[in-house]
Amino acid sequence: MSQKFFLYARKSTDVEDKQVLSIDAQITELRAFAKNEKLEIVEEFVEKRTAKIPGRPIFGEMMRRIEKGEVSGIISWHPDRLARNSVDGGQIIYFLDIGNLASLKFPSHWFENTPQGKFSLSMAFVQSKYYVDSLSENTKRGLRQKVRMGIFPSQAPVGYLNDSRTKTIVVEKKKSRLIRLAFERYTKGDQRLKDIANFLAKNGISTRSGKRISKTKASFILSNPFYIGLFKYGGEIHEGKHESIISKKLFDEAQEMLRFRGQPERKPQNEPQPYCGLISCASCGMMITGEHKFKRQKNGNVHEYTYYRCTKKRKNFVCKESAVREEELDRQLSSLIQKVSLPKDWAEELLKMAENEHGESAQSLTASVKEKDEKISSLSKKLERLLSGYLDQDIEKEIYRVEKGKLILQKKSLEEEITNLSHKQNDWLAPFQNWLKDAQSLDKIASDDDLFAKKVKAKEIFGSNLSLGEKTVRASAPNSDSFLADSLADSGRNSGETQWACLRHWLVQSLLVLFWCAGQDLHLHDFRHTPLKRTGLLVPPPARIFIKIDLLYPKSSGFSIASAKDTPPFLNDTFF
Repeated sequence: MSQKFFLYARKSTDVEDKQVLSIDAQITELRAFAKNEKLEIVEEFVEKRTAKIPGRPIFGEMMRRIEKGEVSGIISWHPDRLARNSVDGGQIIYFLDIGNLASLKFPSHWFENTPQGKFSLSMAFVQSKYYVDSLSENTKRGLRQKVRMGIFPSQAPVGYLNDSRTKTIVVEKKKSRLIRLAFERYTKGDQRLKDIANFLAKNGISTRSGKRISKTKASFILSNPFYIGLFKYGGEIHEGKHESIISKKLFDEAQEMLRFRGQPERKPQNEPQPYCGLISCASCGMMITGEHKFKRQKNGNVHEYTYYRCTKKRKNFVCKESAVREEELDRQLSSLIQKVSLPKDWAEELLKMAENEHGESAQSLTASVKEKDEKISSLSKKLERLLSGYLDQDIEKEIYRVEKGKLILQKKSLEEEITNLSHKQNDWLAPFQNWLKDAQSLDKIASDDDLFAKKVKAKEIFGSNLSLGEKTVRASAPNSDSFLADSLADSGRNSGETQWACLRHWLVQSLLVLFWCAGQDLHLHDFRHTPLKRTGLLVPPPARIFIKIDLLYPKSSGFSIASAKDTPPFLNDTFF
């Protein structure tokens, strides 16, 4: 009577099984082996899991049936198919000791049920475990090295692809554009995580398993530093070599928005209203929130109103500010936005000034670059002469190395200066042009009924400087009573909280040069040397601008605010 066996085949997706025969190949070989050895196979067990840790369900079922006496032997390709850990290997040897197993057959390994055979089998199990342990350590060491090299050692997030050919992570153009749009949409403040998840799902973005993007997944995407060229690994942030797809500024804005909205969701009747998150309470500093109110008349008609009020969350402070209707709040905000709008003729004049300044600075830049190119050419000739002297043995090797190093460093510095100059040439014109367009569009935005658009624009203009007190919205700013007496060109000193505010400083300086300084052009770096008796510039950025100028020759120096026609409201001292 032939001995009965279970056939066991296993292969996992782990690295240690990379070179092992496929399961189909194992089964084919084992069937042929059993036929040649005249061994009866009762059942075949196939498992696709790693053997590094105990707990394989199919292996456990096979061992339980062996313990019941259904068979007395196992056929497998190699001992490492049965066990790569001490628990499973010990169980097999124990079954051999107590007689539950009488025989193990391996086409690629010799075994007989003797003390020498069990010793050889135990050594095979130990060797398999050692291989797994050392491979694991080598893998971890390799991953740590990849991290040190700036390579993310895992699957790239959505928006990127793992390039198997170059072993690098590259940008996936279509999806990366959608990810960038998701960041931009979220930071505007009028969309929430649910809206971002819907936007991504609508455009074909899904999880690795093909599931729809959830709010949690959308939050993970928006907080993943991978998109700015960094990555998290081992609980730390590392610099990556992969290309970023969004700016650090946009990422920071998204994190601020996530923190701001990182509170429990509200009930449907308390959904955030358009102006939530924009205004703070003038009395206690807490944020202003919106809520619906319903009024039922005696005739049965029901009217719905939206009120904005202080959240009154400040401890040990009783806030007595009253609520204000949405219509009234909208009217006041629209008025504030209206006052900072820029007339078309002013915008056109400022644009001409900016383009002239840009052209003149470009000419100056060209001259500077030409001068540096000549210096680089001179250094290159010196390097050639130095090399000739060294080859002719007129210069010693050590002197040659020292002098060559000095010249190369000088040349590199000049090349970097040229690169920096080229980058700086256009770094201000485009933002200023965009600012002019925004400033012109404010009048239309203020008169429209799109409250979300007004909120976005008000956030850009006023930052976090809007407050509500006594049912009146006011704009304020830090250092609102400070004077820029030292230098009007020093826009960074009172730059406020938004880029809008910084550009407004540039506008004020341009207006001063254009209208109050006769004979001066737009060379702002020369303006600080203009002979003035007293110059005071009060700028509570970004909304209110009050200018007071006393010229050395006031009557003969031309323009003044009083004589200006269609002066924008933000140049008047009665802005608020």
